[in-house]
Amino acid sequence: QVHLVESGGGDVQAGGSLRLSCVVSGSAIRLNAMAWYRQAPGKERERVALISTDSSTNYGDSVKGRFTISRDNAQNTVWLQMSSLKPEDTAIYYCNTLSQRFLWGQGTQVTVSS
Repeated sequence: QVHLVESGGGDVQAGGSLRLSCVVSGSAIRLNAMAWYRQAPGKERERVALISTDSSTNYGDSVKGRFTISRDNAQNTVWLQMSSLKPEDTAIYYCNTLSQRFLWGQGTQVTVSS
């Protein structure tokens, strides 16, 4: 069974930065495109960043130019570097495969204040 463990969230002022980490158990990180998702209260979950097995990336329009996704297969970790944060980025952030094939982890809360 694959475990997804997100961490690195916190409270930050607008314009600040955070780095989120997702530790992926087993070999899943090598075999799957990995993505970061976020969900704000009362809103649908949205994908904000994607990194493929060849390390190509895609970003949602709302975070393009501000977020950077990366992966280190040897460390079984996917990162999301977040800069120029805005209050609209406030959400719980989750990682999973592109196909959302695994059980969701607990997520990590990001709160951005004005």
